Amino acid sequence: MATPLLSRVLRGAEERSAQATLAAWHQYRHECHLRLRLEPPAPGPVCNRTFDMYACWGDGVPNSTVTVPCPWYLPWHHRVQGGVVTRRCGPDGTWVTDETGRPWLDHTPCEDTRGDLELQRHAWLLEQFRLLYTVGYSVSLVALVLALLLLLLFRRLRCTRNVIHANLFASFVLRAGAILARDSLLGRHLRPWGHGDPGDMAAEQAVTGCRLAQVVTQYCVGANYGWLLAEGLFLHKLLVLVTFSGQRCLPAFLLLGWGAPVLFVVPWVVARALYENEGCWERNEKAAVWWIIRCPILVAVAVNFVVFVRIVRILVAKVRAHQVARGDTRLRLARSTLTLIPLLGVHEVAFALAGEGQGGDTPRLVRLCLQLLLSSSQGLVVSILYCFVNKEVQAEVRRGWQRWRWGVTPPPGPLPTPGRDPKAESCC
Repeated sequence: MATPLLSRVLRGAEERSAQATLAAWHQYRHECHLRLRLEPPAPGPVCNRTFDMYACWGDGVPNSTVTVPCPWYLPWHHRVQGGVVTRRCGPDGTWVTDETGRPWLDHTPCEDTRGDLELQRHAWLLEQFRLLYTVGYSVSLVALVLALLLLLLFRRLRCTRNVIHANLFASFVLRAGAILARDSLLGRHLRPWGHGDPGDMAAEQAVTGCRLAQVVTQYCVGANYGWLLAEGLFLHKLLVLVTFSGQRCLPAFLLLGWGAPVLFVVPWVVARALYENEGCWERNEKAAVWWIIRCPILVAVAVNFVVFVRIVRILVAKVRAHQVARGDTRLRLARSTLTLIPLLGVHEVAFALAGEGQGGDTPRLVRLCLQLLLSSSQGLVVSILYCFVNKEVQAEVRRGWQRWRWGVTPPPGPLPTPGRDPKAESCC
């Protein structure tokens, strides 16, 4: 079982991986035990030789201060080669302890102060990133809820295309809400590094609740990408097939958006519980387990990107052949949707090709900042493009406002005869 000091060393291993540092520590411990066994016993009372999980200590002379060089397995050893670790041997031949009952130890000269400053800088940057995407998801959540209410409130807008839009809005709402709730649980209930004291029921309950929030978040993110794929497939079929019936494909889209994520979230939960059951499941150190979630999302992004390219080619061909009138419904639909597909597809493809661990610290942080900014603001962009600037929605809002105003103050002259408005049905 690693001590808190060793855990700190492993977490601060920046220049080498944690696995390499742990392997070096095992070699250091083996050499220490071998040396302590081969050294002849010292005469008289002494502080016993030992390995305290951090440094190797020989026999200590009573009533003296014992020093050893900084352990060579430290990732930053080349910066603290002249430092020493200090312990005190009491007059009775026992190691002096601190107020907690543990042997007193001074390892300050072996600490990597420059690394600590880097960690503090990175922690501050990550906190700013968290604030950035929290604001983005919060603003998107408000806009999406309002847009969803508008689509559900007006009966004339309930066509197949807007039903798919409404489900897309709902998936964005669930994604934003789940991420904000998960971050709240991480910040309020979990201790540093996701570990509580053994037997602490409150800590165990907090970890269980946080893991449940993580599972819900992964499902909501998967459902969001599923509905983005449904939007792309719907538009592609609408432009390619002359006699396409969106109503017949709606059950398949519902299954793709809300059912497909279960197929990879459940295996991911089982794999995490069996092979990486640590903390709040917020760290993805085992690549094989992480790819259970990542692979389907990348497939959806790749398919949407291919759909985007094909739609652009179709639109270019129709415009060149003069097959599309200026006021054609499909062209207006394509214009509104094409502004969304590059945002959701192209930038994800670019980040996927760049890789998560490629480049130095600065490029990686810039890429992370851009990815968080785009991901958190997607919902806001979608609600604007699909609802707030949509002409059919604006027309229905104006009609609803006029009906409400006429109900409060009747207009002069006869009221317009209610009837079927062909423009209101144009969205379908």
